Amino acid sequence: MKPPRTPTLEDRIKDIRGEIDAIIASRVEAIAKQSPGVPAGVIRNLVIARAPGCSCAQYLELCRNDQSGMLQP
Repeated sequence: MKPPRTPTLEDRIKDIRGEIDAIIASRVEAIAKQSPGVPAGVIRNLVIARAPGCSCAQYLELCRNDQSGMLQP
């Protein structure tokens, strides 16, 4: 029997990015409900525009500016 495979750093990064993408999508969905008619893509661009670059930087910036507590796991 093979021992369980230890996730690589790449695997862990992919998992974290997936979690971040889901959190951002949830945030976009909540904002879209308050902004009928505004395309989700536009809202997403506005949400992540404050921290261009990688998903991790975007998440950390959103957490710094989050007043609602929505981004807390």
